[in-house]
Amino acid sequence: MQVILIQDVDNLGARHELVNVKNGYARNYLIPRKLAVEANPSNLKQHEEKLKVIAKKEAAMLAELNKVIDILKSSPVKVTAKTGTSGKIFGSVTSLQIARAIRDQKGYEIDRKRITISEDVKELGTHKVSIDFGNSNVVEIDFEVVGE
Repeated sequence: MQVILIQDVDNLGARHELVNVKNGYARNYLIPRKLAVEANPSNLKQHEEKLKVIAKKEAAMLAELNKVIDILKSSPVKVTAKTGTSGKIFGSVTSLQIARAIRDQKGYEIDRKRITISEDVKELGTHKVSIDFGNSNVVEIDFEVVGE
């Protein structure tokens, strides 16, 4: 029996996926728990319409994401840190500091958990950081550490 999954089901498939399962599994488990619906002609038509709407939303989100990436890459973000006399900073720059600097300077709120710093930043100068926007959209931007 073919069913359209309404939610992600472990070891079976993802949401909005059309899968073949045994009749008993569909009728006794998936359909009563509202995990799937039967793949009849009317449900298939609704499914195709949902997929079109989802594709449009994803295209709009991708366009917005590309705009944000261009703005982030346009100029380096400046992060201020307290420094000693030798030019080394006290402690190191964290992803939280970079997220706050992006919010203050570029106007975009980025979760600090999406920011990955490749090495410990303990000196003044320009460094690189990668930001994971999900769906294999990882971008690498520059940030500059300046003394207070």
